[in-house]
Amino acid sequence: MTATAPCPTDLLSRYDQGGFYDELFGGNGDSAPHAELIRRRLASLDFNDIRGRSEDAARELYNLGITFLIYSEQAAVDRILPFDVIPRVLSAAEWTHLNAGVVQRVKALNMFLRDIYHERRIIKDGVIPEDLVLGNSNYRPQMVGLKVPFDTYIHILGVDLVRDGQGVFRVLEDNGRVPSGVSYVVENRHMMQRVFPDLMQDLAIRPVDNYGQKLLQAVSEIAPAGISEPRVVLLSPGSYNSAYFEHIFLAREMGVPLVEGSDLVVVDDRVYMKTTNGLAVVD
Repeated sequence: MTATAPCPTDLLSRYDQGGFYDELFGGNGDSAPHAELIRRRLASLDFNDIRGRSEDAARELYNLGITFLIYSEQAAVDRILPFDVIPRVLSAAEWTHLNAGVVQRVKALNMFLRDIYHERRIIKDGVIPEDLVLGNSNYRPQMVGLKVPFDTYIHILGVDLVRDGQGVFRVLEDNGRVPSGVSYVVENRHMMQRVFPDLMQDLAIRPVDNYGQKLLQAVSEIAPAGISEPRVVLLSPGSYNSAYFEHIFLAREMGVPLVEGSDLVVVDDRVYMKTTNGLAVVD
């Protein structure tokens, strides 16, 4: 027989941060006091119990169809959402700082795009080379001089954040065209509440359930003037798109139709949706 080493009583006693900043343990002199209760609760859990709950979560995610497609040269593989049973915990102060920074960043990006399609001061002042902008494949000459509601060009921004070695947040990239992934954030939270209710009990966790309503409100605000109840649709490339689960999720959360290009038609410069009762204007 081959003997197996006994599991430590404390689940986290052998955890090695590898010299990196860690949300549970901190780093660089920070002990992450905001995560102390989570650490204690994790330490009290049995390893086999945690593994069993993780397996239950993976099974439920698969049964619920919470998946994404990965395309390769051979085939498209349907993968379930990766679920990490160890939560990443941010303090209220960290979140307040991040929130202010992201809001500032969205504002700056929208001001940049407005300038590019109007005065182009940033080019005239030599801040950014002209070729870098006008030679970009995403530059649209048709947008020059066009007034957009609230001077907003980016309505949804996906900001990818990372920590550096000292634990400082850095922006890896801005996804300003068709960002995806928020549905997995919401579903991950739901799964955590079902699988680890004891871990999250009595913690003041900021909610994420209202994202659909927030998104609907944001896009409704840019409808033409004078329309009190604008018709909103969510446009999807279809079921073979890697983020199709998210498209279904968001349409359901927003309470709007999920459409593909073939469901829409343009008549007299207005977009219409094909319905069983004829064409319906899309605002």
